Amino acid sequence: MPTVARNIVETLHASGVRRVYGIPGDSLNGFTDALRVDGGIEWVHVRHEEAAAFAASAEAALTGELAVCAGSCGPGNLHLINGLFDAQRSRVPVLAIAAHIPSDEIGSGYFQETHPQELFRECSVYAEHVATPEQMPRLLRIAMREAIEKRGVAVLVIPGDVGLAEIEAEVETIRGHASRVIPAESQLAAAADALNEGKKVTILAGAGVEGAHDELIRVADALQAPVVHALRGKEFIEYDNPFDVGMTGLIGFSSGYHAMRECDTLLMLGTDFPYQQFFPEHATVIQVDVRGEQIGRRTRVDIGLVGGVAETIEELLPRLDDKKDSGHLKAAVKHYARARKDLDDLATPSKRTIHPQYLARLIDEHASDDAVFIPDVGSPVVWAARYLHMNGRRRMIGSFTHGSMANALSQAIGAQAIDRSRQIIAMAGDGGLAMLLGELITLTQNGLPVKTVVFDNASLNFVELEMKAAGFVTYGTGLENPDFSKVAEAVGIKGIRVESSADLPRAVEEFLAHDGPAVLDVVTERQELSMPPNITFEQAKGFALYAIRTVLSGKGDELIDLAKTNLRQLF
Repeated sequence: MPTVARNIVETLHASGVRRVYGIPGDSLNGFTDALRVDGGIEWVHVRHEEAAAFAASAEAALTGELAVCAGSCGPGNLHLINGLFDAQRSRVPVLAIAAHIPSDEIGSGYFQETHPQELFRECSVYAEHVATPEQMPRLLRIAMREAIEKRGVAVLVIPGDVGLAEIEAEVETIRGHASRVIPAESQLAAAADALNEGKKVTILAGAGVEGAHDELIRVADALQAPVVHALRGKEFIEYDNPFDVGMTGLIGFSSGYHAMRECDTLLMLGTDFPYQQFFPEHATVIQVDVRGEQIGRRTRVDIGLVGGVAETIEELLPRLDDKKDSGHLKAAVKHYARARKDLDDLATPSKRTIHPQYLARLIDEHASDDAVFIPDVGSPVVWAARYLHMNGRRRMIGSFTHGSMANALSQAIGAQAIDRSRQIIAMAGDGGLAMLLGELITLTQNGLPVKTVVFDNASLNFVELEMKAAGFVTYGTGLENPDFSKVAEAVGIKGIRVESSADLPRAVEEFLAHDGPAVLDVVTERQELSMPPNITFEQAKGFALYAIRTVLSGKGDELIDLAKTNLRQLF
């Protein structure tokens, strides 16, 4: 008779799951042994359970299908939490198997005891304790359905003894169901009237536009509306789009900022863009989202449409009058061309240092047409957002909502495990890479040819920028880094280190062409400013305070370096 663990594995296999990320432990023995016996699901052994959850998050983001990670009791499954928060907030389907202490010891303060279903509650759509073998098939079915249909994290807490118990249960196949959600007729009519009346319509589009690129272009053309994209929408919106005017937000373009602020009608499509200060103050706002609870979360909304982006646009288009006045669009596109040129002018070689913009540009130029880019949270996200070009085949994922460091290499594990022939590029910060540095060993152990480029500026660079903008003298942000290329070589990975711009083009080509995992450690300029799209008075005051305090604290050399580096950005 099969065990509970064996039934879980066979159900996962029948449902299309092809790998599980995790670290073995005694409370997981029944599960990992069932994987061994089944043989159809790959066990991707990581060095930290946080990386396992991040890897599953990346797999789910790229495939749209259920991904699985596992952790042993107590500290083992606790380590999953940060990566699971990322999956939950990115709205991707992940199942976590959280092993638990022996059933008859629960509540006794036993070795490694925690209360997992309470701990995982906030980072999941479903978290439940399997107390008896008979419960498991039903709870597994519910957990998988919850994760798939709600696009979030489901956690099954399973004591080791329950996993080893025998059970009579059929193997099930659990799959998702395609659906079309169309707004009510009255809301469609109201939205069409408002859009027809608007003189300056701007579209703000996000990740919900995935699969609706053609529909987006058609509605932008009908409305003669510039399209501003949120960061998570970049990969689905930017390419082959004559209406795109760049990104808005804290790391966006000035053109995106002004296209939003100057419109009289804003059409939001599949976005939960969080920064209230970037929304127009007096515009009519129409929001389309398949999740009704998202309507009006970020700004006042006049007309809310609950529906998928593609099907909602299809319903709207016949009701829209083709606009003849393209003045707003032309002004925004012209502004974008100017902003784009200014940014490109910064991505140039230097005799004294290596600008991170130049590194990002070279990575973009030499990467494959279907590469997957995964930037670490912090300044690598800024350079990825501004210098990577999407084409409909490339992907760019990251911890864009949860905002966790150490995501790049960890998520690259999951992205590469899906397809070892696809080019996966982790754009790591030196702080982010060091935080889960052991995952470099995961690459060699599992034969994953991930390419990791390190923006090595010896600092928590984005934190320093935030300190400067708030008027603080930078403190506690410096990093004493090793030569990451030598660290890579020590664990069997090709390592390359670059300290001058002249050597960078050849090194990038060699790095990306290598047949296997590689680390490119690039010493980049620490004092580079990633300028926001619109500098507020408070930010200007903060930088002035930072300058005064820096001089008074005796760190004037840092201020001089900052000025030298960034004069080219400010003027």
